[in-house]
Amino acid sequence: MNGMKGLAAVGVAAMVAAGCATAPKGEAARECLFNGKDLDGWGAFLVDPALKMTDVWSVKDGLLVCRGEPLGYIHTKRTFTNFRLRVEWRWAPGGKAGNSGVLLRINGEPKGLPRCIECQLRSGDAGAIYGFHGMKVAGAADRFMEKTTPNTGEMRGVKKIEGAENAPGEWNVYEIELVGGALTAKVNGKKVNEATGCEVVAGQIGLQSEGGEIHFRKVCIEPLP
Repeated sequence: MNGMKGLAAVGVAAMVAAGCATAPKGEAARECLFNGKDLDGWGAFLVDPALKMTDVWSVKDGLLVCRGEPLGYIHTKRTFTNFRLRVEWRWAPGGKAGNSGVLLRINGEPKGLPRCIECQLRSGDAGAIYGFHGMKVAGAADRFMEKTTPNTGEMRGVKKIEGAENAPGEWNVYEIELVGGALTAKVNGKKVNEATGCEVVAGQIGLQSEGGEIHFRKVCIEPLP
């Protein structure tokens, strides 16, 4: 009996080792920035200094919930330069779809809309790419735009190639790869945009509060060289 148990244990160990050996490289290197339990590892900036992060952002049933107001964002306490990022989001079921964004390479003075590159989450426009407050972004001439506003500062943007969002209330998957000056964005498995000439600087990753209750269930990153 003991011999059989020993053989079984060896067999299980072998299967585990084999599974690890064949696990996709990206899966092994990926880590979840949101742990599904609390806001450990995150900080926040809100335009209303009387409010705390937890007044706007909370964790309910394993989901990261943003009530959408006031303007601001949560951000990782760590900084990243090159990475693959996976974000799963939905607008609150039964609620009104609104605006938000995935903020990349956040740097400079904290403000309602910080200096960063944004992968847009606004309903109907997920996949658009913007650089705020002089953050460099470039792209195809027929989709490139630039303007200056009080909130965005000097802004450059690249309109999405096509939309791929699910209906409001349904889950979506953002896959973002940012390496050097090249940024590629996929929504629900479809390539929706790409940008070039992105400013290369280490910065935080953020999620935006900008109107409309939005839920996140995964925020996972694979740092790249």
